[in-house]
Amino acid sequence: MADPLNELEALRTQIAALTARVYQLELARGLPSQTVSPPVPPPVKPSTTPPQASASTTHEHKFQPSAASPAFPPRPRTPNPLSVPRGQEGDLEKKIGQYWLNRIGIAAMLIGISYFLKYAFENNWIGAGGRIGIGLLSGIALILWSERFRTQGHAAFSYSLKAVGIGTLYLSLWGAYQVYHLIPASAAFIAMILVTASTIALALSQDAELLATFAMVGGFATPALLSTGQNHEAVLFSYVALLDLAILLMAVVKPWRRLLWGSFAGTLVLYVGWYSSFYTREQRPLTVFFAALFAAIFAAVPLATRYERSTRFSGPSTTLTLLPLLNAVIFFLQLYVMYESEAATLTWFALALGAIYLGISAMFKKRFPGDDVSVINLLHVAIAIAFITIAIPLKLEAHWITIGWLIESAVLLWISVRTKTNFLHYLAVAALSLGIFRLLALDHLHADTLIFNARFATYAVAIAVLAGIAAFGKQHASENERPFLQLAVIALNLLALIALTWEAVDYFDRQMFTVGNQWQHYRQISLVRGFTYSAIWLIYGAVLMAVGFRNRSAFLRWQALILIAFTTAKIFLYDMSQLGGSYRILSFIALGAVLLGISFIYQRDWLKLSPDSPAPSAPAHSAKEMS
Repeated sequence: MADPLNELEALRTQIAALTARVYQLELARGLPSQTVSPPVPPPVKPSTTPPQASASTTHEHKFQPSAASPAFPPRPRTPNPLSVPRGQEGDLEKKIGQYWLNRIGIAAMLIGISYFLKYAFENNWIGAGGRIGIGLLSGIALILWSERFRTQGHAAFSYSLKAVGIGTLYLSLWGAYQVYHLIPASAAFIAMILVTASTIALALSQDAELLATFAMVGGFATPALLSTGQNHEAVLFSYVALLDLAILLMAVVKPWRRLLWGSFAGTLVLYVGWYSSFYTREQRPLTVFFAALFAAIFAAVPLATRYERSTRFSGPSTTLTLLPLLNAVIFFLQLYVMYESEAATLTWFALALGAIYLGISAMFKKRFPGDDVSVINLLHVAIAIAFITIAIPLKLEAHWITIGWLIESAVLLWISVRTKTNFLHYLAVAALSLGIFRLLALDHLHADTLIFNARFATYAVAIAVLAGIAAFGKQHASENERPFLQLAVIALNLLALIALTWEAVDYFDRQMFTVGNQWQHYRQISLVRGFTYSAIWLIYGAVLMAVGFRNRSAFLRWQALILIAFTTAKIFLYDMSQLGGSYRILSFIALGAVLLGISFIYQRDWLKLSPDSPAPSAPAHSAKEMS
């Protein structure tokens, strides 16, 4: 007789094997498993049954798996073609069945109906009034019919029918006015407004952005459909402004910021279309008013919308980032086209826009104090600074433009340091670069007096701004900004050399102009001019070296060494052959004296540069070392 304990262990083994089999089948079919992992058969106790056990006991032990392997080998997981994995409801088959066939079917039905109506119209089965009536009734019927599908859960199909119905209503009203002249323009205009308003109401009540898009397209198409070829600026732009406000209100209560782009594009298209056909100088005040109204509506977008984050990407809203920038650029271009010959008026417009965008930036920062929307806030600051930068050349002339940009860069840098707004650093660098570029490339000023002239004053402003950057930088700049401070010091020294050299150039040009064709005097002035260039560079190099020694700045000393080396090369290669007499002697004596003096300082090792010299005290070195 079999041992009861062995029979119990055999039964447990069979149950474990069946459970593992069920688990594998669940995995193969992609079904949610009720077990966390396949069961492990319990260990089999050593059997006390003698070798001559019964046949039944031996048969039961065949199902017992070994401890080193599972009861059944795992099967590879293959997808079941009859099952639909979760998260793939939008596969190709479903898209074809639910969407593509739906749209193709609607298009085929509309084409068939259109051919029928066309055939009926050509054979005069239906009169003009009947045709318009059929269109209006068909549009209303399609919209009402679509609600039946929406209530049954077929929203996509319902919106497709609504699109056809709304389009039929617009086209029917257009035909009643433009084709058959059955109703006046005012009646058609009011009817289309009602269609647009009804579509907006449906979109809001059904939370359907697609319907809102239909309303927007129909709304902006209305003026084109009802155009009489006459100038009705006030009516047209008042309607567009109301439509823009309605779309802005929808974007306030719903996260439908894509409608704002459509509204912006539609407004721009209608404005450009009207402007190219009807604008005259006499209409400028009214046109500026409406252009400013449109710009104000879209400038208010960052303050009105509740959704400061992007709904599709990580980070701030693309709409709130790009739309204000495009709005500002396009509005100012409109003003520029209308006031191209009136620079003073454009200047005041630019300054006013700069102030407005600074105000928007402050209000936006107050509304969203978090750092995650700082990009949008700083963008408005950048737009404001850009308008101020544009206003400078519009109002000022010649070197005053350069001075204005240089002073603007200094002000931006000071504000950025005081407010700890790193973004303004880049705007300050941009304004400074514009000023220096204009100073070197565009401001070709000739001075009639030495030193006290407009060109030297402009260079002095640039040098002062760069000196301020170097001085402020030592206290407030981070390690990553140290290279920019060094670049500012180099630019400072280069501009100083260029300014001094230009003074010498103009001075000797005036001297040559007075002597006329007297060759001997002309030659003498040329020799003095060549010597003066070397003297200016050599003296500047010596002063720069002295400042480097005094401040223990290797950076300044290296600049001085490079300048002195360049001057030395000029004296040996040019002055030796061109200068004569006392000027050649003075050049070499001065060069020798400067070089010997510098060499003596290095030999005395006053800076303790030698390895065996005691290092200077740390506080003095760190306080005066210029990076």
